[in-house]
Amino acid sequence: MAHAPQIKIPATYMRGGTSKGVFFRLKDLPEAAQVPGAARDALLLRVIGSPDPYGKQIDGMGGATSSTSKTVIVAKSSRPDHDVDYLFGQVSIDKPFVDWSGNCGNLSAAVGPFAISGGLIDPERVPDNGVAVVRIWQANIGKTIIAHVPMSAGSVQETGDFELDGVTFPAAEVQLEFMDPAAEEEGAGGAMFPTGNLVDDLEVPGVGTLKATMINAGIPTIFVNAEAIGYTGTELQDAINSDDAALKKFETIRAHGALRMGLIKSLDEIATRQHTPKIAFVARPSGYTASSGKAVGAEDVDLLVRAMSMGKLHHAMMGTAAVAIGTAAAIPGTLVNLAAGGGEREAVRFGHPSGTLRVGALASFENGEWAVKKAAMSRSARVLMEGWVRVPG
Repeated sequence: MAHAPQIKIPATYMRGGTSKGVFFRLKDLPEAAQVPGAARDALLLRVIGSPDPYGKQIDGMGGATSSTSKTVIVAKSSRPDHDVDYLFGQVSIDKPFVDWSGNCGNLSAAVGPFAISGGLIDPERVPDNGVAVVRIWQANIGKTIIAHVPMSAGSVQETGDFELDGVTFPAAEVQLEFMDPAAEEEGAGGAMFPTGNLVDDLEVPGVGTLKATMINAGIPTIFVNAEAIGYTGTELQDAINSDDAALKKFETIRAHGALRMGLIKSLDEIATRQHTPKIAFVARPSGYTASSGKAVGAEDVDLLVRAMSMGKLHHAMMGTAAVAIGTAAAIPGTLVNLAAGGGEREAVRFGHPSGTLRVGALASFENGEWAVKKAAMSRSARVLMEGWVRVPG
């Protein structure tokens, strides 16, 4: 009996921010996978090692967490004033689907470096030394990201002294600007606050009525107060991820929030939408010990935030959720802004399970509604491995 050989596809395994994933140039994918559809999804599932009922992704490139079950496809952009088109696929660990409904802010930091190294940027736009400005079209949400990528001796600079809590080793700093970050989500009418309110009363059966800020910026996110759901905002992963009842509660809140935001039409749709919306809880500053053992003092942060990703408490903070945090913090009256002490602000430093992160946003009140022109933060990225990824043919 003849056995089909494995096929091999050029790929790069990269860390971006506190995530890592498998990066592809669109033109390197098998022809059937160069367009959206079942063939592309099947390929990426097999690359990552999903669906895996054991939840380990042993037979693939995934790391069995939401932060490491990721894929990216990059192509030269057909859009004016953009260099590349970037498509992000969040691969489910235990179910056979790829969620294309949102962006990954962390891996956004690796797109510019990957595009430069992969020959996808006009050489005239890339200096030998200094900073290359890469104009990225984020195809999942239809938004522009500007990446400032350090260059040294004609190559992307990857090493440096920039430290990012949640990443063990320092690296070179990549500055990201998320332009006009209010997401134009289908069903949400493109509004930053799809309910029309900065704070809503969200009725959740079995949980109660919670104050919630529901925002489309970076990624659709539902913010609630930590104390309203029995937390302090200082929790680390084990406190929540080992508690099945807590995980079910967060998923229930997320489902009802998604319904109110117009992201789903019925509650049962939430099962096929793991990546968005995110749910997070906020609290006033308080001291705690981060997962690395580092002490975070109340004076080190403006507020505390913990966020769920793919059904689990994230080990640090998703980049897109950080954009939502920065945006909401800049708008007086949101739960995020109030947890940070209220008032107008252009940046916040928030505490997360791995440490702290600073994010800035410029908000303005125009024609009776809030608008944010851009949100900015720094990340780092580097190539972990490059060559070919192999999958059974």
